Amino acid sequence: MAFLEVDHVSKYFPSPSGIGQVCIFKDVTIRVEKGEFVTVIGHSGCGKSTLLNIIAGLEPMTEGGVILNGKEISGPGLDRMVVFQSFALMPWMTVFDNIALAVRSAYPEWDRGRVAAHVRKYVALVGLTGAENKKPAALSGGMKQRVGLARAFSIEPKVLLLDEPFAQIDALTRGVIQEELIQMWNATRNTVFMVTHDVDEAILLSDRIMLMTNGPASRIAEIVDVTIPRPRARSTIIEHPHYYKIRNHIIHFLVRHAARGPDGREEGSLDRAAGAEPLVVNFEKDSLVLR
Repeated sequence: MAFLEVDHVSKYFPSPSGIGQVCIFKDVTIRVEKGEFVTVIGHSGCGKSTLLNIIAGLEPMTEGGVILNGKEISGPGLDRMVVFQSFALMPWMTVFDNIALAVRSAYPEWDRGRVAAHVRKYVALVGLTGAENKKPAALSGGMKQRVGLARAFSIEPKVLLLDEPFAQIDALTRGVIQEELIQMWNATRNTVFMVTHDVDEAILLSDRIMLMTNGPASRIAEIVDVTIPRPRARSTIIEHPHYYKIRNHIIHFLVRHAARGPDGREEGSLDRAAGAEPLVVNFEKDSLVLR
């Protein structure tokens, strides 16, 4: 069994007309190994964030189950930590206190000195030493998201869930924080499940990229292995011969699935049966194989 397993999960919402239900995604199965960094990409409305919220225990699933480290998830827990697009900081608390609040919740038996040392460690990891006593109103967007990342990493969760964490940050700052996220992940090797629209970001950060079709009844259609060795950096990753192969494949997938035929199906798709295992794309083996 994988460390994190999403097992044939489906999600339905009531239809706008009030009659029947709308299937957001159907029969999604994902297996993530411990320490793996997995990203999901798909068009808006395919259910990426809903799937992440189900793993977090914030949203009930209609069918299926989620198993983490051999135990089924039944609600929120400190073994899963979410970093949202909106920075979600306590505005009346300082940087230090926002992080310490999470640390004290995760480790109630720790004394004040141990909590403080642990918080300072993660403040330093995100480059905010010297800003510990500032409140969110005095921070830039990039600094706020650094606090969110430090808070999430500080409790050392079994799974870190990132819901488009850099969407509200300008491109230059985003690149800097992506590099910092890589450094933090290298230091901790947390299992990470991330949702993003940014193809380049996914290639830089991920071990595998899962591609979702459009809704309704979206599914994981392909899994792309990122066959670019670590450590990676934004300045050098584009030089690897697989970079543009991976990037072009993902973009072609998104463009193809953005075009829908009159029956609602994606034009040019492989027309595989619903519930079929996703295709695995691996450019190191120069192949497209069934998992």
